[in-house]
Amino acid sequence: QVHLVESGGGVVQAGGSLRLSCAASGRTFSTFLMGWHRQAPGKEREFVAAINQDGGRTYYLDSLKGRFTISRDNAKNTVYLQLNSLNPEDTAVYYCAAAPHEYIDYQLQRRYNYWGQGTQVTVSS
Repeated sequence: QVHLVESGGGVVQAGGSLRLSCAASGRTFSTFLMGWHRQAPGKEREFVAAINQDGGRTYYLDSLKGRFTISRDNAKNTVYLQLNSLNPEDTAVYYCAAAPHEYIDYQLQRRYNYWGQGTQVTVSS
């Protein structure tokens, strides 16, 4: 059992930045691949980024690479997503998720066993 709680979402103007946080509890945080996914209005949920157990490897949706940065602090049981140069197309609910292994197909939703409730990011033009 893993409980995930996201925070840090809000409303920003285009070009602005946000830092999302996801606090984990219930099981050993350092044993999980952690990921961020998002769902925009009228769209399917999509993979955004993932980070392996010790933080040594990161994965990104190609179109977001360079603007978003994922990181983790295992001592704090927390994973972060830094969002920079935001545009209105980034508006979505952002979800934190945990997977038990560093799967090669890390982008698939079904690989993640635990999910947070999401945090809303709204970017105005």
